[in-house]
Amino acid sequence: MNVLSKIKDRARKAKRRVVLPEGTEPRAIQAAKKIVSEELGAVTLLGDEKQVEKLAAEHGLNLGKVEVINPAHGKDFNRFVADLVELRKHKGLTEQQAESLMISPLYYGAMMVRHDIVDASVAGSVNTTGDVLRAAIHVLGLAPNIKVVSSCFLMSLPKFGDELDKPFMFGDCAVVPNPSAEELASIAASTAATMKSLLDIEPRVAMLSFSTKGSAKHADVDKVLKALEILKQNHPDIKADGELQLDAAVIPSIGKRKAPDSEIAGQANVLIFPDLDAGNIGYKLTERFAGASATGPIIQGLAKPANDLSRGCSAEDIVNVSAIAMLMRG
Repeated sequence: MNVLSKIKDRARKAKRRVVLPEGTEPRAIQAAKKIVSEELGAVTLLGDEKQVEKLAAEHGLNLGKVEVINPAHGKDFNRFVADLVELRKHKGLTEQQAESLMISPLYYGAMMVRHDIVDASVAGSVNTTGDVLRAAIHVLGLAPNIKVVSSCFLMSLPKFGDELDKPFMFGDCAVVPNPSAEELASIAASTAATMKSLLDIEPRVAMLSFSTKGSAKHADVDKVLKALEILKQNHPDIKADGELQLDAAVIPSIGKRKAPDSEIAGQANVLIFPDLDAGNIGYKLTERFAGASATGPIIQGLAKPANDLSRGCSAEDIVNVSAIAMLMRG
């Protein structure tokens, strides 16, 4: 069973519900059909009921197996509006503005997650990443001790050493271009939590650099060291070390030689890149040169799960991200 199959199996056992705010998009309809037919979880679709009904008929989705809500007519609309006004009153949001926002399926879906009506939201097949994340941040906010919303990729290598289908988490590869030390520590904490929630594997975090344990002196190395210090202060339960070069982080013999006193060196399964250049290049090198499968970007750092999609995504991508998002509820 590969890594993604294991995630789906765990999602199936968790029996959770995902909201798909883009319910009038054919790919979302197709994904909903697959999620319920494979019993990965329950589904709520947001959008105009007649449009959803028409698409469901075209794609063979039995609407008796999913929930359909038009945000403008939703039974929770008024209390969601009141909640948003309270959340954004420091920004001067008026009730009229809140009503306008709550008609948007992105905001209504996020409110459903906030109030535990559903476990996660997945959108982005039509909406931009900025719009998806803005609604999520405004409604859900950040997790405790987290400074920034970030992303990670689940990388599964066909063979690594003696292991087959070896999983790693790479962060951040898609969202934060040049994180500060505080943000880098948050990215590390979020990625460790994602590893634990998705795979139930103890995270071992390597803070990556071009230096290992003082082999080079530079301001970029200092940032990684500061990030590690903050991570250990705010999340003492997470096993982490740095600064480590990539080979020292994942190759036992090299880790032992370069960082003999480290409990992480040579054993890392969560790799935190110092900036977005390194992270994006790193995951694509691994995908293209090593034949790894890359699942993501997985949005993390929010108080409750709301995940983004590429606008070029397939229905199967929506299914996979939905399984991931439901498990990220913890």
